[in-house]
This record gives sequence, structure tokens and C-alpha cells, in this order.
Amino acid sequence: MWETIRFIIIALLIVLPIRLFIAQPFIVSGASMDPTFENGQYLIVDEISYRLSEPARGDVVIFKYPKNPKQYFIKRVIGLPGETVTTNAEGHIVIKNTEQGTELALEEPYISNPIKSGPFNRTLGADEYFMMGDNRTGSFDSRMWGPVKRDLVIGRALVRLYPFTTISLLPGEHTYK
Repeated sequence: MWETIRFIIIALLIVLPIRLFIAQPFIVSGASMDPTFENGQYLIVDEISYRLSEPARGDVVIFKYPKNPKQYFIKRVIGLPGETVTTNAEGHIVIKNTEQGTELALEEPYISNPIKSGPFNRTLGADEYFMMGDNRTGSFDSRMWGPVKRDLVIGRALVRLYPFTTISLLPGEHTYK
């Protein structure tokens, strides 16, 4: 009996710090990230990386919904702090950085359908990120409720574990050129 109790205590001492500070599970809910992630897929979220560095454009992140921090969302980082996110005449995302004097029209091979909503223009603050789902016509994202503050970002999708046929490391990651 004492051996069982000792085993449970040791297991908790190992598992709890990992769960609380290093990684946590996340289940995709909804179709906003189709086709990259499907409803019901099981992910492991890396909580360490963003303690050492900032989210990058193209990262798939899990964050607390700004209007209800008890609710978690998964989206792709599109705009970074200080940038202006807008659309061009064809509906493509354009990133403007006035500080650097640059403009970038995003190539997004991962989206399943182009933007059907009207044009938008949003300038981000020093600690704000613009998040969008890959399923642009079926995503409730920063276009509707605004940017996400840095302190609401939990981590990035590290591993897709389920369904087993879709297991992958850093699923959905995309680096812009």
C-alpha cells in the first residue's frame, strides 16, 4: 500500500510541473482552422518557447479569447506588434510596417478559401498580434474582435497526436519569405 502511495506522489511530482509550466493538451473545436486542423484533433501545446522568444508570423498558437479569457482559441499569427494588417483589391492580406518602411503581401498556401468579407485595416499596438483562422470564411478571429495581447498567448501547437494517422511535429507551421 505504501509503495502505491509513494508511486502516486512521485508521479504527481513529475507530471504536475510538466502540465502546469511546460506543455498542455488542447482539443481543436470547430472548423476555423480547416484544412490545417480539423475538429476533434488532439494537440500538445508548447508553453516554453514563448517565454524565451516572441510569436512569429505563421506560427499556429493557442491563446485566451480576449472577450472571455476562460475560452481558448487556436489561430495563425498574421500580424506582429507595430504592423498594420490590411487587404488589397484581390482580398489578399498585406502587412505594412511603417517603422521599417516595408510592405508584404502574404502568400498563404494553407488557406482553404479566400477572404469573402469586406476590406479591413488594423494597426497593432506594441504588445498586440493579429490572429486569423485558415478557414477564412468560417473563422471568428481578429477581424471581428480585434488583436490579441501578448499576455493572452499560451503557446504554440507543438505536436498533433490524434487521430494517429495525422501525427506530426509543429503541425501547420509556415515561414513567410
